[in-house]
Amino acid sequence: MRRIKPSPSSAGADRLAQLRREGRDIVSLMIGEPDFDTPAHIRQAAVAAIEAGQTRYTQTAGTLALRQAICAKLQRENGLAYEPGRVIVTVGAKHAIFNALAVSLEAGDEVIVPAPYWVSYPDMVLACDGTPVTVSCPESDGFLLTPAALEAAITPRTRWLILNSPSNPTGAAYTAAQLRGLADVLLRHPHVMVLADDIYEHIRFTDSGNPHIAAIEPALLPRTLVINGVSKTFAMTGWRIGYAAGPAELIAALDMLQSQSTSGACSISQAAALAALTSPMDFLPGWVDTYRQRRDRAIACIRAIPGLSCTVPDGAFYLYVNCGGLIGRTTPGGQRLSSDLDVALYFMDDAGVAVIGGTSYGLAPHFRISIATGVEVIDEAFRRIAASVAKLSA
Repeated sequence: MRRIKPSPSSAGADRLAQLRREGRDIVSLMIGEPDFDTPAHIRQAAVAAIEAGQTRYTQTAGTLALRQAICAKLQRENGLAYEPGRVIVTVGAKHAIFNALAVSLEAGDEVIVPAPYWVSYPDMVLACDGTPVTVSCPESDGFLLTPAALEAAITPRTRWLILNSPSNPTGAAYTAAQLRGLADVLLRHPHVMVLADDIYEHIRFTDSGNPHIAAIEPALLPRTLVINGVSKTFAMTGWRIGYAAGPAELIAALDMLQSQSTSGACSISQAAALAALTSPMDFLPGWVDTYRQRRDRAIACIRAIPGLSCTVPDGAFYLYVNCGGLIGRTTPGGQRLSSDLDVALYFMDDAGVAVIGGTSYGLAPHFRISIATGVEVIDEAFRRIAASVAKLSA
């Protein structure tokens, strides 16, 4: 446990709560969850399940009905064929990722983690006795892993490649052609498995479709673990339902570990997830359009502030803001900003705006903001940030 550190997102949220308890007026752009309510028909399905007495243990792997619905979803939306025995329902997608690493890593096994990365990936690898191998994916490459960089990172000890598209924290998403290039590399290294974290798959701002590496190259399907859930697409973060689909032997191991740890996910949440996956998603285009409007508003605010810039994301609900133009400048209190963590702290203390420094995501100098909040909040946050930046001296 001494090898790993708390999630920066959770630590930041704790700091935010403390400052607010102290009476500080803080505008938060940190939290990575939809600000919409769970759709009414999904909530109603949960109530109906309670009234019907569906309040007992389910199978460890999840109800058969939900696993069947997951299989249908994967075939319909991703072109991936699975049967229920190769699917397990978990307590959120994070649970599925952690358990997959726990059952597959021996000490010294390596996991390739493209950076910027979701903050939990490297620490989950460490917690499971593995070695995270971070591969820098600079802004000049669109924050995406290139075939050459992947090839250079693979060793005989490589166990997994983690792919997150669209990604947290950058919103970068791979096209079919880019995935084809990565697949060609992986075909030359049959010992490397792919952990595909698809949790943001439906929040996309381009018309490039929803390509999946295992559909583009079916030969990779036997060594791909598909991770997803209902949290982001359906605004169900608190319901805690994720799932994994993959090789039968791996799913059986996940089932065994889960049976001796958490057991099955909440029965009521599973009923709600079933309704989510089997009902029309009429609400989603409006939500995505709202995220797009917020993205565009935030980009305009960023570009109006000297020293800040931002690549326009393809999806998810984050912006990864380049603050390199502020590094080396001095605050009114005489402190030199030497890193993006210093920038984030300055914004918190001087502007009353909470963001997360990009060092936490493995690539500096940036900071991440969430646009899963109202336009008025975004406007106020950047009005304050602009005022604080104007106070800096060269």
